[in-house]
Amino acid sequence: MDTFFRDLAWLARPPADFRSLCRAIDLDPGVRGADIRALASTALDENQLIRLAKIMQKAAKNGRLDGFVPFRLGYISNGTPDFILAALIGTAPRYGISLECVASGYNQGFQDALDPGSPIHRFEPDAVLIAIDWRGLPMRSTRGESSEDAVDEVLRHLETICNSIKANGKTTCIVQNIAAPVHRVLGSFDRILPGSPHQTLDRVNLALGDMVRRAGDTLFDVAGLAETVGLANWHSPSEWNLAKLPFAQAFVPLYADHVCRTIAAMRGRSRRCLVLDLDNTVWGGVIGDDGLNGIKVAQGDATGEAYLEFQRYILSLRQSGIVLAVSSKNEDETARLPFRQHAEMLLREEHFAVFQANWNDKPTNLQAISTELSLGLESLVFVDDNPFERELVRKTLPQVAVPEMPSDPAFYVQALSAAGYFEAISFSSEDSSRASYYEGNARRASLKKQVGDLESYLASLDMEIWFQPFDAENRERITQLINKSNQYNLTTRRYTELDVAHMETSPQFFTMQVRLKDIFGDNGMISVVICRIVSEQEWEIDTWLMSCRVLGRRVENMVLKEVLTQAAKRGVRLLRGLYLPTERNKLVERHYANLGFDLLAEHADRSTEWQLSVADAKVSDAPMVVHSESFVGR
Repeated sequence: MDTFFRDLAWLARPPADFRSLCRAIDLDPGVRGADIRALASTALDENQLIRLAKIMQKAAKNGRLDGFVPFRLGYISNGTPDFILAALIGTAPRYGISLECVASGYNQGFQDALDPGSPIHRFEPDAVLIAIDWRGLPMRSTRGESSEDAVDEVLRHLETICNSIKANGKTTCIVQNIAAPVHRVLGSFDRILPGSPHQTLDRVNLALGDMVRRAGDTLFDVAGLAETVGLANWHSPSEWNLAKLPFAQAFVPLYADHVCRTIAAMRGRSRRCLVLDLDNTVWGGVIGDDGLNGIKVAQGDATGEAYLEFQRYILSLRQSGIVLAVSSKNEDETARLPFRQHAEMLLREEHFAVFQANWNDKPTNLQAISTELSLGLESLVFVDDNPFERELVRKTLPQVAVPEMPSDPAFYVQALSAAGYFEAISFSSEDSSRASYYEGNARRASLKKQVGDLESYLASLDMEIWFQPFDAENRERITQLINKSNQYNLTTRRYTELDVAHMETSPQFFTMQVRLKDIFGDNGMISVVICRIVSEQEWEIDTWLMSCRVLGRRVENMVLKEVLTQAAKRGVRLLRGLYLPTERNKLVERHYANLGFDLLAEHADRSTEWQLSVADAKVSDAPMVVHSESFVGR
């Protein structure tokens, strides 16, 4: 059996002194979250994950988990949960998550979902993972008969669980699709025979995606994961019979990694930028030594075709909104030559938002890329064929994700894809344009250097800004921003698509989405504001977030002016704001102070309360044309 996936081969190997490091962390009252995360970011086996889970649980109990995002996960399965829950808790720090879990009783998932007093409901989870495999579903179809009734019965069963979970609390369901069994009766014909388990499960999985999407829940593609490693490897009949393990125990670390990356995506912790070395990473050979005709990146050559396939995959990431950048130790002109002149190169200069080719060390270049794109280091993935450079970046910039790359470039795509750095739980038209937004940012940075003073620079951008209420058309993107934005986000409160739909028409809320355009293109939706209507004379800003790519353009001033305008029209006299600090939103600690709000209270957890008189507020303008859609009745 190929062990690449089982062993999480894209991660660095665990340190040889893993046990002693765990003991040191366990005994040190001053341990930092970064120390735990460094251990979790290696390819831990199941026993190591269990050990780390115990450390996480003890640290959480003692209040020593600063820097982690808390997440409460319910788990409903028809199998034994113990090994899986421990692995989930031990894996979560890899993604900056502190995970707390509660499972339903063995084979009691349906009953626990329906019972408002069950442990799952009392736990008040952020999400519930519905992990029921084919053995726990009501599949009573008969071969040769229509599978329509069987499909509907399975979907109703899962939908009832989800609806019951959400009816008794504010939570989201993560619904697993179903990995097919290995055994067949009529061979290949089982796939098309009405009523056969394989045909029924195919139809269930296809319909399940639509069901989950309509409900605003999240799909976990365990069927795809099982197919990747091979169904015969994934399923272990002996382990099911012995301990009711829903899949082979050897794959518990892989399963846990995929669940935790899904949770991370729900909390906006997916990566956004791929930074590439060039020599022996994007092409074979060294451009400075081998010259344009000596590098390998062409059809008809096995190595050259491997690099072309990797470039093709990189382009597919860019088309999905992932920002591309270069960090190469090279002369700038030499590094750009293949992109400009090699006939078979698929990647071109215009595909990269930032191009850092110089003789600086890689960490310095990565920091420069982060600054130029206004993206945090935790948004970057760095790919380099050189193990020295990879380890240097890991040690110097632990926030940057650095996958282990195989020696054979034919497996580069597999390694980067398997790592799951760009995991998504939704996709909007704006996601596909994200790369171009950041490329525009780089051009704006260049213009800023040329223009000189800030006022002239802002005026030269010819900005236009649009304000409008939440609407169904943009609901998915609004929800995505609410759950992904971490840095320029005053409260980092998270809402589901159903919550956002409720806010669109509820008289208890004033909502606003903001778009920005300039001479370099459309920036898309860049801000979301939710005001909770406390009374006829007072609004409280429940949520205010903004994309970091528009920092420094006084967008926040214009957003506040529009909120004040709308508040004044409704006779509101007082606007209140709240800052809830997190590991990643220190950027907005002085947000309300900078906009003229008065400090009301400062609390021990560093949260602050602010207020602003609507009538007396004075907010400076920014040079931009304002388009304000009607908010009447909203």
